Amino acid sequence: MPAGLAPGTLLGSWVTLRTECIDITALNPPPSPEEVFQYFQRLPLPQLATSQAPPGRGLSGLPVVFWTDTPSTQTFTVDIRGFAVVIVAEAERYDWHTGDPARPTLTTTDPGRAYPGQATEHLYRSGTYTASLTVTWGATFTVDGSAPADVPGTTTTDGPPVTFSVVEAAAVLTDPYD
Repeated sequence: MPAGLAPGTLLGSWVTLRTECIDITALNPPPSPEEVFQYFQRLPLPQLATSQAPPGRGLSGLPVVFWTDTPSTQTFTVDIRGFAVVIVAEAERYDWHTGDPARPTLTTTDPGRAYPGQATEHLYRSGTYTASLTVTWGATFTVDGSAPADVPGTTTTDGPPVTFSVVEAAAVLTDPYD
């Protein structure tokens, strides 16, 4: 700065070198599907609980019915490098672990229903069994309100186990006049 001039003093006229809009998107591009997948895998998806009927004790020769009442769609909004990303996770597959070595897993695309509209059931021999549910989740996502896109890949959650007994009924003849 020349001597005797105060800071901010104009030394000459302004010269316009260039007037244009510059796209800075390349400096911070929207999240890629692979980047969204990394966030999707860490979301607190619910561990769906297994319900079964009859509760607590089944009867050999009659089916035990399985279902889950937990919502099968979850919506999350996450911030990825300043972008608002909405991830909609949906249960795609239900793996019902029966605890029965004869048929250890039943796979459905349905969360099941309680009796009488049951969709998932299993016949057991007498014994004690521990059943559980593994859910495979898929998802779509939007970035700052864009069109939805598929998240490339799935993730799973394991629900808490439920233990129950299956007993065998025995017919007993009695004298109705006793």
